Amino acid sequence: MELKVGCCGFPQARQIYYDTLPLVELQKTFYQLPRVKTAQKWRHESPPHFEFTLKAWQLITHRPSSPTYKRLTHPIPEELRDSYGSFKPTPENFAAWRDTMEVAAALDAEIVLFQTPATFTPGPKNIAQMREFLSTIERGRLQLAWEPRGQWDPEEAGRLCRELDLLHVVDPFRGREKAGQVIYWRLHGIGSYRHRYTDQELGKLVTMLRRSKKKRAYVLFNNVNMWEDAQRLQEIWRRRA
Repeated sequence: MELKVGCCGFPQARQIYYDTLPLVELQKTFYQLPRVKTAQKWRHESPPHFEFTLKAWQLITHRPSSPTYKRLTHPIPEELRDSYGSFKPTPENFAAWRDTMEVAAALDAEIVLFQTPATFTPGPKNIAQMREFLSTIERGRLQLAWEPRGQWDPEEAGRLCRELDLLHVVDPFRGREKAGQVIYWRLHGIGSYRHRYTDQELGKLVTMLRRSKKKRAYVLFNNVNMWEDAQRLQEIWRRRA
């Protein structure tokens, strides 16, 4: 298996990060997409082997009532508030996806992650909107991934992922992925964002990965100690190789 370990965002200066880990999942793209020129700069300053993944812009997945909208550069016009979020198949959401794709292309990214909030419940309306939106958009060579939050049944989420050709993104300490030929794990801390993973817990991840028949895995840490934990997992993986 090819394993790439990284962090959700840059917890260190970018040049130090590039020299230490092979992967980063950009978080800024969720709150506010950077300019394409900025994304191109990040790509050009990073080593050839380095890989970017990114979270899709929040306009697609989160409704304007989300507190995360406070970080938008330009507020959503009041008359368009009903056009955003929840995978609504609207011109505004489709435009937000095209902008996300432009940034992904500038980064030479292969994976874009959709993270839905707990308010995006598994009801018929939301599922229908998700199906229509994801069946309509252009993907190019991108692999799309989905991390459902809230009360989604893993089996139901897996069926949707298989139907819509999505990677099922999970925290492996909370559940297992039900779809996709590539593993994409996001570790949010056990019980708390402040959790520091023990060597035993990281060793358990390595054992799970070694037993998998999949050929590629992405493991992203999203906890306070992400920088240290990611390096320790990478070292344990290498020692056990």
